[in-house]
Amino acid sequence: MATDQSSETLEMRLRAIGSRRYHDQHPFHKDLHAGNLNKQQIQAWALNRYCYQAVIPKKDAAIMARIDDPMLRTIWRQRVIDHDGDGSNSGGINRWLKLTDSLGLDRDYVISQEGALPATQFAVSAYLNFVTDNSLLEAIASSLTEMFSPRIIAERVSGMLANYDFVTEETMAYFKPRLSQAPRDVDFALAYVLEHADSIEKQDKVAAALTFKCNVLWSQLDALYGAYIEPGMIPPGCFTPTLTKPA
Repeated sequence: MATDQSSETLEMRLRAIGSRRYHDQHPFHKDLHAGNLNKQQIQAWALNRYCYQAVIPKKDAAIMARIDDPMLRTIWRQRVIDHDGDGSNSGGINRWLKLTDSLGLDRDYVISQEGALPATQFAVSAYLNFVTDNSLLEAIASSLTEMFSPRIIAERVSGMLANYDFVTEETMAYFKPRLSQAPRDVDFALAYVLEHADSIEKQDKVAAALTFKCNVLWSQLDALYGAYIEPGMIPPGCFTPTLTKPA
């Protein structure tokens, strides 16, 4: 087991990765929250982000399949319920679809992912492959971008409500539960990583896993920026504002 000092050092290392690489530093994120985008650009963001939302429970199910301890598996299962829902909870994916509904996107079109950018599709597939192909420790470490998500959620909700007259509290309903779910998930995942990253080699792999996940999120915003802001090169077959079907 890693010493207290090595655990503290590793946590500082992981938080430093987030401060440099988390996608709250991306120009698209800053434009989104500052009110610099038009409705069509926000539609493109919401449609592409759905691909990421849809893969999250698949990613978590893949991680669960590799956990031998039933108690740990039960803890991780809550993540799947949070996104897929159950009898008493509609789940994050459904709340995201309500967001795209409110932006005027056709729900079937969003679910089909036909209009998503190739880079978005590649990024989310790479994330699923990563948690499937690498060690359980690395897979869990890749989820630690949630250490930084509460601040981006708070900025997103307040910024979009303040700057876009077509965005309402109902539009942003997806994010409110994440303010409590994400810290809960981080508490478990971070404790697991700090306990099990008990060598320099494992700590390096954990840091690389978090860096990879930051790159997954960053690359999605890169693609959105290039297609819908500058230079505005939308790949063939992808969401084009003038061609999309209304809700």
